Amino acid sequence: MAAPRYKKLVDALASDIRHGRLAPGTRLPTHRALAAREGIAVVTATRVYAELEAMGLVSREQGRGTFVRDIAVPAGHGIDQQAVATGAVDLNFNYPSLPGQSDLLRQALRDVAGSGDLDSLLRYQPHRGRPQDRASVARHLVRRGITADADRILIANGAQHGLAVTVMATLNAGDVVAVDALTYPGFKVLAHAFHLDLEPIPCTTEGPDLDALERLCATRPVRAIYTMPTLHNPLGRVMPDADRTRLIGIARRHGPLLIEDASYAYLVEDPPPPLVARAPDITVYVSGLSKSIATGLRVGFVLAPPAMVPSLERAVRATTWNTPALTTAIACRWLDDGTVNHLEAQKRDDARARQAIVREELAGLPLVGHPSSYFTWLPLPDDARADRLTATLARRHISVTTAEPFTTSTHTPQALRLALGSTDLDSLRATLRTVRGVAVEDAYT
Repeated sequence: MAAPRYKKLVDALASDIRHGRLAPGTRLPTHRALAAREGIAVVTATRVYAELEAMGLVSREQGRGTFVRDIAVPAGHGIDQQAVATGAVDLNFNYPSLPGQSDLLRQALRDVAGSGDLDSLLRYQPHRGRPQDRASVARHLVRRGITADADRILIANGAQHGLAVTVMATLNAGDVVAVDALTYPGFKVLAHAFHLDLEPIPCTTEGPDLDALERLCATRPVRAIYTMPTLHNPLGRVMPDADRTRLIGIARRHGPLLIEDASYAYLVEDPPPPLVARAPDITVYVSGLSKSIATGLRVGFVLAPPAMVPSLERAVRATTWNTPALTTAIACRWLDDGTVNHLEAQKRDDARARQAIVREELAGLPLVGHPSSYFTWLPLPDDARADRLTATLARRHISVTTAEPFTTSTHTPQALRLALGSTDLDSLRATLRTVRGVAVEDAYT
C-alpha cells in the first residue's frame, strides 16, 4: 500500500502549501525526519519532496534543506505575471507615468486625425514597418550614439516582441545561450518556450564575469550572448567601456551572436557606446518605448545585421503580421517632434528622485543599483528567507519580488528586487519605511 500512502502525503503537503498552512519560507523536515514521522521509507520521503518540487511548491537548497516556495509567481514566469492584490502598493513591476502624458496622447490623436493619411492606417502595414517609421527610429538611434540605416530596422510590438522575433529568427531548440546568472525574466520565458539551453555567467560588480564567459565559449558551442550592458535588470549596473570591448572580442573569436537589450538604457546619461555601435555585424539591438514613454504604447524596434533582416521580417509576419499602425504613427510623431526626448529626460529626473528616497529610507542596508534606475536590488543575509519577507510584506499590502524570477543558475540568492516607478513619491517613502522595518526585524537581526 506504499503508493496510496505516498500519494496521500503529497496531496496533504500540497494542500497545506496552497492554502497557506505552510507559509512561504518554511523549512520542511529532513527526508529522514519526514520518513520517521510518517512511517515511510527514506526513499519514499525523497520521492514526496521530488514530486512537490516538480509541482513548483518547494525548492531544495544544497546543504540547507527543503523550503516552501512563494507560489504567487508561477514557476518559469517573470514578475509581470504576479498578481498584485487590490489596494496593495506595487513594488513588483514598473509602469512609471508622468503628469500630463494623457494630455499628450489626446493631442497626438487629434494630430493624427487631421493628418490626411488615416486611410493608410486602416490597411495592413509592411511587416517590418513603413519606411518613414523606420526612418524615425533611425534618427532616434543617432541620439543614442548609433548610426543605422533604416533598412536594418524592424518595428516590433514592444521590446519583448523584438526579443521574441530575434530568438525565432536566429536560434533553434537546444542552442546554448550565455546569460547573466541574474537576468531579465522575459528572456527566461522565451528560452523556456523555444527550448534554449541557458548557461549562466556569474555576475560581478560591473558586469558578467568575462573570464567565465571566455571559458564557456571555449568549451561549449555558444550560439548567442544575451546582455544588458546599459542598465542591467535587476542589478542596475552599467558595463564599463573596456569590458564592452572585451565582450565584443570574445564574440568575434568564438562566433556567438550578441543580443543587446537596451530597454532601460535611456535612463543613463552619457553611457559608453552600445555594443551595436562597435559591432553592428554581430549584434542584434532591441529596445522600445514601453519603459521610456508608457507601458501601453507597445512599440519596439530591432536593429540587425542586413543578412538577418529577412528572417526577422518573417518572424514578425508569423507572430503579429505587423505592429498596430495607429500606435506606431503616434510613437513616430513623438520621436520626430522631441516629445520622446522630453519624456525620457523627465523620467531620468523622476528615477533619480526615487533612488534618493531609497537611499535615505534604506540607509545602511547593502543596496545595489544605479542612481537613475527605476529599481533597486536588496541582498539579504545568507540565512534569511526572501520568500518569508515577501509573504510578511504581502500581509501589509506591499508587493515585492524575490530573486527567483531573475535567476538562471541552480543557486537562487536571497534578495529582494524593489520596483520604484509604480507609486507616488509620498507612498513610496512610507512603503520603504515598512520594507526597512520588516527586513531589519526578519533578516538583519
